Amino acid sequence: MTKARLDLTRAQILGHRRKVGALDERLPTGATSLRRAAWAGLQDSMPRAALLSIHARVEGTSPSTWEDPSLVQLWGPRFGVYVVAAQDLPIFSLGRLPNDAKGRRRAEETAARLHAFLGGRTMSYGAAGEGLGVHPNSLRYGAATGTVVIRWEGARAPTIWTVPPSGLDPPEARKELACRYLHIYGPTTAAAFRRWAGIGSRESREAFDALGGSLTSVRTPIGDAWILASDEPTFLAAVEPSQGVRFLPSGDTFFLYHGADRDLLVPDAARRGELWTPRVWPGALLVGGEIVGTWRRADTDLSIQAWRQLSPGEREVVHAEAESLPLPGAEARIKVRWDA
Repeated sequence: MTKARLDLTRAQILGHRRKVGALDERLPTGATSLRRAAWAGLQDSMPRAALLSIHARVEGTSPSTWEDPSLVQLWGPRFGVYVVAAQDLPIFSLGRLPNDAKGRRRAEETAARLHAFLGGRTMSYGAAGEGLGVHPNSLRYGAATGTVVIRWEGARAPTIWTVPPSGLDPPEARKELACRYLHIYGPTTAAAFRRWAGIGSRESREAFDALGGSLTSVRTPIGDAWILASDEPTFLAAVEPSQGVRFLPSGDTFFLYHGADRDLLVPDAARRGELWTPRVWPGALLVGGEIVGTWRRADTDLSIQAWRQLSPGEREVVHAEAESLPLPGAEARIKVRWDA
């Protein structure tokens, strides 16, 4: 990690994040685009949040896109429900396997007992936990082995089954997970990666150390951090005006930050409290490359709390984007209400 330090502005950082996150221009329909949209995983702990995150990034997203065979659900970072590309399952699972003997033993023994009990079957995780005589939530520890996957539709408890091990070495998986995190969330630090992934300080430091000369030191408005050296051109490119309007769901990658990173994304402290609430986060309304408000939805009724006065043209585009949301089971047209 001896690259020359770069000075990056807030505009450069947000421009990079939007570009690599496909938020300025949607990607074409297809499995390749779905994988890119889920490059750092898509949180799905709120029912169908991942679907709305895909819609914000990929053309032609339908209510069933989250079920595309190229995607899979698992208990990912911090044991949240995530949607990732099926081929990337080892990265988001083995990349979080503990280094310590106790943690690794718990994960491996949980996965082995579950695999033996299921015997190739798929069942609800509640029934699996009951059959094993354990609390079903404890089955999440087995996900770090890369052999446990789930399907969660939101209304019911998730179903669970096991898959063969990938053979990927856990340190390599963790290194790639750190690389993914740096690409999508950068500039960042090993401490921020640790918090996001839900792993130990030692594991996060080792992952960053393993990237070695692949990293460049940068100075940002909120302090020193790291980026991938291969991302330098994107950070240093001229920042183009962003015309997109996106409804980002609760927990979307673009605002899944903590600490000072939130200060960078939303400079107004009062507004930060409205977005990152103590309980369930609302969605974020992205207009012109900036978060300009929050939104919540009850069935097909969508309410928006704008942080600034939007022009008639902006409101028109916001309405059109809201009406395009691919809500599963929606039978009525989406209604937009602007809260004072």
